[in-house]
Amino acid sequence: MIYLPGEDSYLLEKQVKKYAKGKSFLDMGSGSGIQTRAALSAGASSVLASDINKSAVSSLKSKEIPAVHSNLFKNIKGKFDLIAFNPPYLPKDKKEDKESALATTGGKRGDEIILKFLKQSKKHLNKDGTILLIVSSLTPTDKILPLLKKLNLSYKVLETKKIFFESLEVWEIH
Repeated sequence: MIYLPGEDSYLLEKQVKKYAKGKSFLDMGSGSGIQTRAALSAGASSVLASDINKSAVSSLKSKEIPAVHSNLFKNIKGKFDLIAFNPPYLPKDKKEDKESALATTGGKRGDEIILKFLKQSKKHLNKDGTILLIVSSLTPTDKILPLLKKLNLSYKVLETKKIFFESLEVWEIH
């Protein structure tokens, strides 16, 4: 199952279009490639899509989008000016099937993938680089915020959107 764009994707896409011009861009967890296409249309200097899902990577490559199969930064080389990530951010739901959970579940609490991403991202971010990250009101931030401080990173909320049972935010992280 390739993650298809939803409210979270469109919220992030808006910010990617504002930030990507002239930047080297990494689309972490690219799914359908909506963020990579947004960066290309905004004039990014280079793009790379990355996903843990081999089908997503194959689909992107078939559309001539540079893509790599990777679990977070495992197979990523180099540094980027802009990294966008719409992570799996929901707490584990025992009723959800395994394939769907790969795209939606951020771990037992919902923050585990974000925490791993942040720990690994610093060495792939250029000196004045920016991370654009989707965070849900269902994602606990009690470990995320101290980790940002420990990594000497700061954040600000660029946009919030309330949908159904949650609020989504796009964070700009430096």
